[in-house]
Amino acid sequence: QVPPVESGGGLVQAGGSLRLSCAASGRTFRDRAMGWIRQAPGKEREFVAAISRSGKNRYYADFVKDRITISRDTAQDTKYLQMDNLKTEDTAVYYCEEKRGWGNLDAGYCVSWGQGTQVTVYS
Repeated sequence: QVPPVESGGGLVQAGGSLRLSCAASGRTFRDRAMGWIRQAPGKEREFVAAISRSGKNRYYADFVKDRITISRDTAQDTKYLQMDNLKTEDTAVYYCEEKRGWGNLDAGYCVSWGQGTQVTVYS
């Protein structure tokens, strides 16, 4: 499977914003639920957010609610993760996942995942 391609990470001051993108390359993800997970140094991967195939359903981890918005542009076959009011604890590598379905959104329960994009938040 050709994995998705993430971009948009970077270095940002606490309280700032970033928008991560997850694009299809060589295949389509339009018929897939998609998710974002992250992994901080020395920690396990953790679920961040997911969006259904239609885009009508969205699910967020409690620690990012009200600060992060997941969306998808079907025409561009691209998914986004808008992150606002970033905190230093949001520092991690963020990965886009092609989910197996909507029934299990656990981090790692997926068909494919990208190389990740680094987000570093400094105080």
